[in-house]
Amino acid sequence: MIAKSFERIHAANLVNFGIVPLTFESEFDYDGIDVDDEIMIPSIRRLLSRNEGLVARNQTKGIEFEVRYELSERQCDIVLAGGLLPYVKTF
Repeated sequence: MIAKSFERIHAANLVNFGIVPLTFESEFDYDGIDVDDEIMIPSIRRLLSRNEGLVARNQTKGIEFEVRYELSERQCDIVLAGGLLPYVKTF
């Protein structure tokens, strides 16, 4: 999910469901997205596991923009496991 910002509890809930809370690096990129646009982030699992930056691609318009995430190592592990329940099952 990409948004302008997240409340802490909302971001934590997304992580617990295996959804990455992403924010726009530049607030101006938000205005360039329409409802029917298809957004892709190639290799997101690999990039998250390496704590690297993410670039989203608007497939509909052929443009790219940077997004950021603020996740701890544990939160990254939870997202990569598919959510909190699958993560806990690994122990």
